[in-house]
Amino acid sequence: MVINNSISKYDWQYLVTVFFLIAVFIFTDLIGIINKEYFYYVPRLITEQPYRIFTSILIHADLNHLLSNLGGIIITRYFLMRLGIKSRFFYLKFILICSSLNFFIIWVYEKILSYFHIYPNYASLGFSGIIYALFGFLLLTSFYGKKYFLGKEIGFKSNYEVQKMSKTICLIGLIFSFFPGVSLLGHLSGFIAGCFYS
Repeated sequence: MVINNSISKYDWQYLVTVFFLIAVFIFTDLIGIINKEYFYYVPRLITEQPYRIFTSILIHADLNHLLSNLGGIIITRYFLMRLGIKSRFFYLKFILICSSLNFFIIWVYEKILSYFHIYPNYASLGFSGIIYALFGFLLLTSFYGKKYFLGKEIGFKSNYEVQKMSKTICLIGLIFSFFPGVSLLGHLSGFIAGCFYS
């Protein structure tokens, strides 16, 4: 099956995402009028500042971090086109739903640690948890297809090519997640959240 990768009517949702990520980077890193420390995901602050669950995915540590996540958006867009996406809102809905589940998984993990009197002290940021959620979702969807997401038609068909490429990317991503300064927990919780919705 030949896929035309020119601009489609579904691309506005990727462009909105890219626009927000770049705009936030400009305001936080280039112009410096927004202090990104107020938007990180910090476990001890989430109870009082739950907005950080959503704002933390919009900010990035540096330009390389931002560019790698923009690359992830391009790759997931390609896979969604290959699976035959038929939804103008799937991508944005997925971001909202999965960011909540992703951080719920992290919250459960942190509660288990606190039971053993281990209190993690870290800050996480970036869009990669959502990218990994999409990879988990796309990997399983490429096996069986998926007609509906949250009651709305998305029309995904199984695709062996996407399946092979997703496996490779997920494996490389898992290895990369063990590098210093990379959030293994954020990537794994994102992947699990994506698999849950597939």
